[in-house]
Amino acid sequence: MKELVQKIIHKEEVHLLDIRRKNDVNAWAIEGEQVHSVNQTLPEIQENPEHVKSMLPSDEPVYVVCYKGISAQAATAILQQAGMDNVTYLVGGMEAWGEHLEPVKVASLQQGAIHQFVRVGKGCLSYMIASGDEAVVVDPNRMIEVYLSFAQQNGWTITHVIDTHLHADHISGGRMLAEKTGATYWFPPEEENVPFEYELLEHDMTFSLNNNSVSIQTIHTPGHTLGSTSLLIHDKYLLTGDTLFVTSIGRPDLAGKANEWTSLLYNTLYETIRAITHDVHIFPTHFSALHELNKDGGVYSTKHSIYQSNYRLNIDSYQAFENMITNNLPAQPNSYQEIRDINMGKANVESSKWPTMEAGPNRCAVS
Repeated sequence: MKELVQKIIHKEEVHLLDIRRKNDVNAWAIEGEQVHSVNQTLPEIQENPEHVKSMLPSDEPVYVVCYKGISAQAATAILQQAGMDNVTYLVGGMEAWGEHLEPVKVASLQQGAIHQFVRVGKGCLSYMIASGDEAVVVDPNRMIEVYLSFAQQNGWTITHVIDTHLHADHISGGRMLAEKTGATYWFPPEEENVPFEYELLEHDMTFSLNNNSVSIQTIHTPGHTLGSTSLLIHDKYLLTGDTLFVTSIGRPDLAGKANEWTSLLYNTLYETIRAITHDVHIFPTHFSALHELNKDGGVYSTKHSIYQSNYRLNIDSYQAFENMITNNLPAQPNSYQEIRDINMGKANVESSKWPTMEAGPNRCAVS
């Protein structure tokens, strides 16, 4: 998996044989600037392996992809028996692709750094902010062992875990990570009442690391959700959660309150964030396509560049902004209401079902 992810991040040529049903491939597939994919099902491979061979390169590695990596093993064996020695399969299939987290250093801090954890297959981004021997984790995914292992490798103790908002597209690892490490768990004042214990993440709070070497300021930026909160680090880096992305903006409708929250989103984007220095680097919690990855594998840009290139941030009136939102809402994330309920602590769903619930592309942005 890591080998494939690294190739795609660094825009190397990749050849895939996706053996899932065509509708599933169209809905969610491995993509990238240099990704070449052929779609042939296992029955088609079994019936005529030579034909499938003719559709694939003979001198470049070919990765066979299925749902969970099981059928891909059978397809790989058939093609190898037919004389293809350059074929292998993606262990864990699309399920594993959707869960893989790749840590990327995106900024240096005094005696520390900001690392972005890129969930390539899902378009999710989470963060570890570290200085000295302390670390804060922001918007962690449910695969908490990745954060635990990374912190241990670097000699960091996770002291705070922050969810910037109530997530609707993936299951948060925030509470799980805080419980595992003994860190303080911070959650913003969302409209919904939640049954779990947390510390209230409010506007204009400051978190300090390494004897104040690094300070993190909270800024209330509602619109995607009522409690959405951004984190400003030394006036240089702004973690915007699902409010502002590199190529789009957050959607205000996932709680069924688009009419109320669109005005909040407008004020956040056109007043609160606009007032922050243009030189600040924006670190979002999602991306829509792999072309948004920079050369180092991270997803970020300056606020100046984003406000220049994103037409959604340069609309003349609120009414026009509201119309733009209404006309550009994509399909809602897979199982989003069930995921919201889990993240609110109001539903108890077996963890074996989580990958299926989360399957699919990022749909937290206005299209």
